[in-house]
Amino acid sequence: MSELTPRQRAWQRFKANRRGYVSLWLFVVLFILSLAAELISNDKPLMVHYQGAYYFPVFQSYAETTFGGDFDTEADYNDVYLREILNSDGNKIYYALNPYSYDSINYDSEHANPAAPSSENVLGTDDRGRDVLARLIYGFRLSVLFALALTLIGTILGVIAGALQGYFGGRLDLFSQRLIEIWASMPELYLLIIFAAIFQPSIWLLLILLSLFGWMGLADYVRAEFLRGRNQDYVRAARALGVSNITIMWRHLLPNGLTPVLTFLPFRISGAIIALTSLDYLGLGVPPSTPSLGELLAQGKENIMAWWLSLTTFGVLVGTLVLLIFIGDALRESMDTRRG
Repeated sequence: MSELTPRQRAWQRFKANRRGYVSLWLFVVLFILSLAAELISNDKPLMVHYQGAYYFPVFQSYAETTFGGDFDTEADYNDVYLREILNSDGNKIYYALNPYSYDSINYDSEHANPAAPSSENVLGTDDRGRDVLARLIYGFRLSVLFALALTLIGTILGVIAGALQGYFGGRLDLFSQRLIEIWASMPELYLLIIFAAIFQPSIWLLLILLSLFGWMGLADYVRAEFLRGRNQDYVRAARALGVSNITIMWRHLLPNGLTPVLTFLPFRISGAIIALTSLDYLGLGVPPSTPSLGELLAQGKENIMAWWLSLTTFGVLVGTLVLLIFIGDALRESMDTRRG
């Protein structure tokens, strides 16, 4: 039987941590389901069978005249008249499991908004009559995608900056450290407030601003790994053989320097989710129409009696962070070579 490689041993240690292993699969499954949010929660039908032909409104827009209506505008599938046409004479309309999108307003509700959970809206509606379940699904997807993008950008910038400082050292390291100290002292929250007042809030603006500050903490760990490894015998031998600096950094030092990077990835993702939620809660994040966990929490604060707003959002947020923390703990233990 062949001996396991270091990566295989690390994976075996990760799988041995049942809590982290199960959390990883749960998080992956939830994230994949959220990527198909339009198929799970949408006010447009998934498929329409009309006069022997099949239509897919979830992917393509159709005029009302396509289904025997009177107008050339896009079909409103919640209209009572159009529904009668699509459910008569052998025609059939197929909706998603939750027939609401994140911006759908339930105009037929008999209760004042925010409405409590009911058979129509499983988790109730917000103060504008929008379905809470739909906004949670889309908000979870937005938060995770934003966190992954922010983590990826911060990781790339942090690895490059830390590798250059640690490998070359000297004046480059000295000046870079002073610049990082100056940049880290900048009031990040004040800058976000200023830019939110000057520019129209958007997810891209928020991603750019947070990326400017999100790489510095990781750069310190990578710098320390490169400082420790640049004087090792195998690095000296590579230099003596005429191997280029880029090749040494990429092939010899970077694999060892990635240990703290991989260990901190789940915690950086959870931090990015908290950052987006906090900024949205303060009104400094994405536009109000965008589905957001922070915006739902802000609504829960404004409507303290509507417990379903705060409780469900808090459950989604805490559950996501707990899964990421369990994954991070298991990943940290798997990188510990002292464990069997």
